[in-house]
Amino acid sequence: MRERTIASHFARAVLGGAQRRGYDYSGLLQQLGISPELLDEPRARIPPEQFTRLIQGLWLALDDEYLGFGQGVSKPGSFAMMCHAVIHCRNLDKALHRGLMFYSLFPDAPRLTLAREDEMIRLSLDDSHLWDPEHFLTESLLVIWHRFASWLIGQRIRLEHATFSYPRPEHGAEYELLFSCPLEFSAQQSSLLFHSRYLDMPLLQDERTLKQFLERSPADLLSRPDDGHSLSSQLRRLLSRDRSPWPDLEAVAAHLHISPQTLRRHLREENTSFQELKDQLRRDIAIYHLGRNDLPLQQIAEQLGFSEPSAFHRAFKKWTGLTPGAYRARDL
Repeated sequence: MRERTIASHFARAVLGGAQRRGYDYSGLLQQLGISPELLDEPRARIPPEQFTRLIQGLWLALDDEYLGFGQGVSKPGSFAMMCHAVIHCRNLDKALHRGLMFYSLFPDAPRLTLAREDEMIRLSLDDSHLWDPEHFLTESLLVIWHRFASWLIGQRIRLEHATFSYPRPEHGAEYELLFSCPLEFSAQQSSLLFHSRYLDMPLLQDERTLKQFLERSPADLLSRPDDGHSLSSQLRRLLSRDRSPWPDLEAVAAHLHISPQTLRRHLREENTSFQELKDQLRRDIAIYHLGRNDLPLQQIAEQLGFSEPSAFHRAFKKWTGLTPGAYRARDL
């Protein structure tokens, strides 16, 4: 179970555009099982499929794939039409240029450009004219274009650097998960930097795979985990596979053929720790099962390595600000 849960911040942020448009989203939240209590708790998380449905519901309600954050609207289906326009391109270079050209046909669309910098390519976004106080559209466009490009060539494009035209936001820790690369805030522009070798790679997708891809995209691109190259991402994949019982730091270090001290140091350099990664994964697994109501609380506690349900209860409230029972209640 490697799906990462989504911080409640992103649900609050995505509702900002709807609020600006005067749309009453209370019925949609009730339909999706998202309570005001959950939205008001900064530590709370929501399952990725629930977040996907929230975005899809707002697209339909607002008739806008920019969700109220752009200068103008982007009619639902615009992203799909762009995908159809690029799917038969020879390589990623042609596909990206054609995709950006497609959106340049709309005067109010956010401006995205590609520029070569020696052996690197910079994808830049002009976010200066967006109504985007929480930076949700900026984050979304950069993430979607990166993950869409990766999907086209069938491998993750390694990001070398990401810059943002605004100061580090309060939810800045989430950027480590969104972009998995060195970050720079208060920069001249918002952009992603990657090696130019990817541009020559052929597209591995076709009309058949595109049909499946579009069923949940681009919302699914925002909610699915990004299989980054960082040590944190590697450890999450390792812990997801082998947790019976949960391995300790020494066992993981031995598996990676490094010393425990080296493992701790590398994780510190990524601004995290073994315990934090383990707790994040346990939190996400707990939310997964609580949302499905498929296991009793005691069994979830045991699966996560807690000897007593009360210890799980305390840990979960510390992680999310809410009790396991509150997450499980269907009126949430």
